[in-house]
Amino acid sequence: MTTTEQTNGTAAGTGVFPSRAGEDGAQDPGRWRAWAASAEPADRDAAEEGVRLAYRRAGLPEPERLVWARSPREGVTLVRQGTGFGASVREAVRTAPWAAERARLHERLGAAGWARHWSATGGALWDSTQALTDRIGTGVLDELAADDTDARTGIRLVLLDALLGQHDAPWLAALEADGASPLDGLAQVCRSAGWWWPFEKVAVVCERPVALHRDEAGRLDHGDGPALEYPDGFALCAWRGMPVERAFLEDLRTLTPERIRAEENAELRRVMLEYYGYDRYLADSGAQPMHRDETGILWRIELDDDEPVVMVEVVNSTPEPDGTHRTYWLRVPPTTRTAREGVAWTFGLEAGVYEPLRQT
Repeated sequence: MTTTEQTNGTAAGTGVFPSRAGEDGAQDPGRWRAWAASAEPADRDAAEEGVRLAYRRAGLPEPERLVWARSPREGVTLVRQGTGFGASVREAVRTAPWAAERARLHERLGAAGWARHWSATGGALWDSTQALTDRIGTGVLDELAADDTDARTGIRLVLLDALLGQHDAPWLAALEADGASPLDGLAQVCRSAGWWWPFEKVAVVCERPVALHRDEAGRLDHGDGPALEYPDGFALCAWRGMPVERAFLEDLRTLTPERIRAEENAELRRVMLEYYGYDRYLADSGAQPMHRDETGILWRIELDDDEPVVMVEVVNSTPEPDGTHRTYWLRVPPTTRTAREGVAWTFGLEAGVYEPLRQT
């Protein structure tokens, strides 16, 4: 199942929010998760004021110009081609105040207290957000440089110099202060826009994506188009977190059992099977059951250069509201030899001790 993550304009575009660390719900990462996953147009006015505030908080003159990019890819291109930007001020705007606030909070809470605080705030957002930013960076590299080693080195340096805007949510959630903070400007950009680059005279600020699809585990996942897409067309396609080509996704709509069997890449073949449906594949390929008993039917799909797919077909004894009984497919280890053994395995039991009073 894939979910589309978007927030409404209320949270993303109301300018400066009062910090609430220490109040009820302040450690709830839900607000920050919504900002990190927002796929609505940037609130440009709020973002630009956030950029200027970040410069002021750092004791710097405000930038002379703010330039908008439609994606991190375009942002990197503008930075690489830009002239008259001056030196990067990332250290003053982000790194120094960030480190000072973390040290202050760590000293106040102690090591154990900081660990608990991080787990309740930024830690809850970190894995999925970090995976997303890594994928964006890889996508930018692949599109702008391909196999050009020298170009990739230069692009990596630009990417390392970026502030992540909405994707800085984990750390900003953890360092949220009660009242004015050196991180106020950074937090406002996080609530309002995407990645950005601060220079002495110019700041380059990116739009947020127009679409973001992730599965329950937080991985990029979409079978009908890009899982992540920006206004300029920069996009990432993925299935259960695995990068795939757009053309591959288009081919999924016309899959046949023959096409699945012909796929030489084992990982892509697994994607095809998941998209096509194991039960449908079994039916359409004329598969024969290995074993059946009162618990269900055991099926096995042999795959070249990959372990076989072994599944138990079980029927829920509890009827649906319309009186029908739903069929489930349980994937079990390739070594499974009986349906009972497979069903028992899903409960962490041996076949000999699996004796359900009622199968559900």
